[in-house]
Amino acid sequence: MTSHEAWTTVDVAPNILFDRLSDLDHLPEYLPQLTALHRTKATPVEAQGPEARRPHQAVHEEIDVTAAGGRREGWVDVLAEDRILRWSTEGAHDYHGELIVDFVADGTSKLTVRLHTTDPTPVDDELQQALSGIKTAVEQHLPTESDS
Repeated sequence: MTSHEAWTTVDVAPNILFDRLSDLDHLPEYLPQLTALHRTKATPVEAQGPEARRPHQAVHEEIDVTAAGGRREGWVDVLAEDRILRWSTEGAHDYHGELIVDFVADGTSKLTVRLHTTDPTPVDDELQQALSGIKTAVEQHLPTESDS
């Protein structure tokens, strides 16, 4: 198994960045290689808010993902208090990873992506491209005062 890690800073507050990335319906807008994502089961009760789950309990979502490599089943765990999004998809290369959003300064976050796979193909450039795409998409789509 190989592990890969990349990170970037994003000029968006960590809570806003994580809210955007953990909204699974809009995740394909931030990850261009991801063309579709659909839940395969009803939204779990834990997704109703922090009062519906134990501290640091993940909201587990079963999903179907369509990407450049085809369609796969998988899951996503959203750990809101820790600002971590974990995922795994079925397939030949045991593909799983996580996105982590950390506080850097007021209005700035550190976004880290970790990927673990048995696929020997180098993915470091693709990870940097994904981070760059997220950074650009989120920073350009910030609401302005005139949007209120």
